[in-house]
Amino acid sequence: MTHTAISRNGVTIRLNDERWTHIMSRHPEMNGQRERVLETLAEPDMIQQGDFGELLAIRFYFRTPLTDKYLIVVYREAAADDGFIITAYFTSRPSTGRVTIWKR
Repeated sequence: MTHTAISRNGVTIRLNDERWTHIMSRHPEMNGQRERVLETLAEPDMIQQGDFGELLAIRFYFRTPLTDKYLIVVYREAAADDGFIITAYFTSRPSTGRVTIWKR
């Protein structure tokens, strides 16, 4: 099954079962967090630029499986109307070395 969310740029971003399985295998703490991943993509606190054309949607959450954390959703807008999630993970704070391209 494929889930979708609309990015800040109005692009439909896909999260299919293969990607979700990959995310959970690399980051087991993400189990049960699919809705938060989609919410972060649709309503981020900030967006940073990745190193290779990807974007990072970032949102802070209280009470995650790992205490209070930021959720990072890495995605690519492949076309004006289509994109996909690469990975997602929790972190203590966003990178200060990346360019912030949008902030709430």
